Amino acid sequence: MQTMPESIPSLKIEALNAGLHEMLESIRSAVETQQAVHLVEKSLWECLLRMGHDAMTLFFTLSGDGDEGETVLMADGQKLKRLEQSHPRPYLSIFGEFQLTRRVYGSGEKRKIEYAPLDRRLQLPQEKFSYQLQEWDQTAILEMPYQQVSGLLERMLGLRQSVNSLERSNRGCAEAVEGFWRDQPTPSPEEEGELLVCTADGKGVPMRQSKSAVEAKTKGKGPHPGEKKMGLIGAVYSVDPYYRTPEEITDALFHLEEACAGIEEKRPSPCHKHVRAALKRDPADTTQPQVREIFSWMATEVEQRGQGGKKPLILLMDGQESQWNAGREYLPEGEYEVIEILDLIHAVSYVWKGVNLLYPNEGERAVEYAREQVLRLASGQSQSMIQSFRSRATRERLTKNQKEPLEKIIGYFRNNEERIRYNDYLTFGYPVASGVIEGACRTVIKDRMERAGMRWVYGGAHAMMGLRSIHLSGLWDEYLAYRVNTELLRLYPGRAANDDVMEITLCA
Repeated sequence: MQTMPESIPSLKIEALNAGLHEMLESIRSAVETQQAVHLVEKSLWECLLRMGHDAMTLFFTLSGDGDEGETVLMADGQKLKRLEQSHPRPYLSIFGEFQLTRRVYGSGEKRKIEYAPLDRRLQLPQEKFSYQLQEWDQTAILEMPYQQVSGLLERMLGLRQSVNSLERSNRGCAEAVEGFWRDQPTPSPEEEGELLVCTADGKGVPMRQSKSAVEAKTKGKGPHPGEKKMGLIGAVYSVDPYYRTPEEITDALFHLEEACAGIEEKRPSPCHKHVRAALKRDPADTTQPQVREIFSWMATEVEQRGQGGKKPLILLMDGQESQWNAGREYLPEGEYEVIEILDLIHAVSYVWKGVNLLYPNEGERAVEYAREQVLRLASGQSQSMIQSFRSRATRERLTKNQKEPLEKIIGYFRNNEERIRYNDYLTFGYPVASGVIEGACRTVIKDRMERAGMRWVYGGAHAMMGLRSIHLSGLWDEYLAYRVNTELLRLYPGRAANDDVMEITLCA
């Protein structure tokens, strides 16, 4: 335990007292002159920032420079010498920037610093940005472009942070994502729904062109500006059964107000909806790294939350075969009965493609026929729907060129025959539409990463997607605390919170 002198530089105390006096005088003057409240508020905020800077200056002064004598003996038995020169380091807090004077230790003057007592005692971050400032930066960055965040914080706090520093900070903040998900506690069974659902989908991210791509473009080759790369988003949640009839589903899909209102009123909410997203490529430019990250994470969630196969495991996705293959590879079919369900909304879009081939530009007739086929689909009568498509194609005298896309649509339903038994799914109360993952794609990527003019590189996009996914999962505050604690354990192993407490007496 270290003890500071009982007396401290009186100028530091005087500065704080002067700030408090200035604030009180400002309030008195505002009342006398009947000043507008917004001007009073602005004046108080500026005064508080100045007082905060003075208070932090006092704190650092009281904390000393970390001098522990000419030599220190480390826990591993290594003896380090105090370096002759002090080594200042910057610290940017929400109250402004500081230069901390500190004594450091090493095995030689020209060798790297091996021990900085002040850094350890104050639990300083690796970079100069304070953890509180990082928290405000990253929370704003989740929703706003870097340039806007830089301008907003400068306007509020008077701090100037470059876009590059904010981008680096964002990537650094995301480094703990993998460990955070790995260390998440398993939700209590009492807080879970009866059904466990896994779902995944891809979403394009507009990418910044590399130098080689730009050079190729000038020669008439290479990708177009703003070319997208497909990221992958997965979600795991539990939910209680929701029993509906094919007629109710069809009415809701065709926007009959009474049916929609009744369905939404009774719909159970997902429990512990966890979302994770990735944008990664290997040297061969395949998507295997992101597939492995997302689907292995989903498998871990299932293992932790599935209670040994007691819950039905539902895999709900669209028709992309590569994702179904990944589901079969990573999800534990040996332990769970995996029920593959093709997203009904996606299937209905194929119904409409067929209807539009049969009845182009025929509004009411097309809607009436589409409703009949959707009801058949929802009732588990896909074969009857297919027969209707073919008979109508003959009746409407479709040409060979028109029949070819219709046969592709029919092939789509045949290929997914085991995933479109919607009548059975509705009977058991299973979810049949992937609104959760569609919403996640919109929230994680579209709302933040597809704004006008935005272009991303892999590292920056992957970091942003990882952090926005945690925020969407409702775990942002937990992540911020986890990330800080993880970094402090790495920087200062074996250090308990608030050890080496200093005894300080303030003297006016």
